[in-house]
Amino acid sequence: MFKLIEFRRRTSFFATAALLSMLAATLAGCSQEKTEATAVVRPVKVVEIAEADTARQLSYSGSVRARTEMNLGFRVSGKIVERVVNVGDRVKVGDLLARVDATDYELAVRSASANLEAAERQVETVKLVRDRAEQLLARKFASQAQFDQSVLSYNQAVATRDAAKSALSQVENQVTYTNLVSDRPGIVTTINADVGQVVGSGTPVATVAVEGEKEVQVAVPETEITNFKTGLPVKVGLWSDTGLSLDGTVREVAGSADPQSRTFSVRVSLPNDPRVLLGMTATVEASAGNGKPYVSVPLSALAQKDGYTIVWVVDRATETVSSRPVTLSDFTTDGVRVTDGLEVGDLVVAAGTQFMADDLKVTISNATTQHSASAQAEVPLLR
Repeated sequence: MFKLIEFRRRTSFFATAALLSMLAATLAGCSQEKTEATAVVRPVKVVEIAEADTARQLSYSGSVRARTEMNLGFRVSGKIVERVVNVGDRVKVGDLLARVDATDYELAVRSASANLEAAERQVETVKLVRDRAEQLLARKFASQAQFDQSVLSYNQAVATRDAAKSALSQVENQVTYTNLVSDRPGIVTTINADVGQVVGSGTPVATVAVEGEKEVQVAVPETEITNFKTGLPVKVGLWSDTGLSLDGTVREVAGSADPQSRTFSVRVSLPNDPRVLLGMTATVEASAGNGKPYVSVPLSALAQKDGYTIVWVVDRATETVSSRPVTLSDFTTDGVRVTDGLEVGDLVVAAGTQFMADDLKVTISNATTQHSASAQAEVPLLR
């Protein structure tokens, strides 16, 4: 009897222990589910879509250069025997830049001079014949045909002499052309040939940037070239002096695209400022109309879903996110322009899009950052 009672007590004890273990497991499971349910509420960074502007800023980098640059070359062929200037040298009108061997041209001058001397002697000879024929014709000792023949010979000798004079002047000029001189004052910016090199007539040897007006040359893609017209006012800044801002004017727009880069060259005139030096890097900024209002979002706000570009939009009432397809226009330095899919006042998740899912609960702040046509850096919105 005693053993039966002891068995029942032990059975009751083990049952109670099992029940307590099951209860503890159940409570632990509920706690874990509660923890998991809390973990899916994510804090997010968002930006608010503001009223879009109808104008946007275009910015292109280029270099400062002289409005006029002379690519100077010899007017005759030859071997360069002397180069006088270096890159950066200032030159005046008539300054010698380089010289080619003039030996052959000096010999040509001697030959042309001798030909001229012979032609002049020939003129003197036929002149005596013509005068003698004229006297004989007056005394009826010579016929008219003989006199006419002497006149024709004299005229031919005179023409030969004149041709010899021209040939001598030509070769004398060629001797002068063996010296390459500057036509205008400026700065030597490029040397393309050196001593010992044989160059042809017209081959560029040195480039001289003419003193005077400076300009900035930029390359504009064909999608934006219609926004640049001659006379358009622009702002010009220098990388070497961030505090310097100059008022420039579009002076020239290329009529055709560069065959390599497929961009159009645009030249912007600059005011005379001693702080602007040739070769400096400059930035040209201009305003352009969109044709339609564009809004922009940070690049980090974009995601892909089912092959479409989307953003995650936060519902203010339920504090949940949902995906929305968008149409992109172009990229800026700190964002991307959107043409369709977003409205003014929308809250867009700006970071962590890889963790988003439809109807996911998020936490946001009231301190929203507005994005419109110019993308600005977003501010973290954490609670």
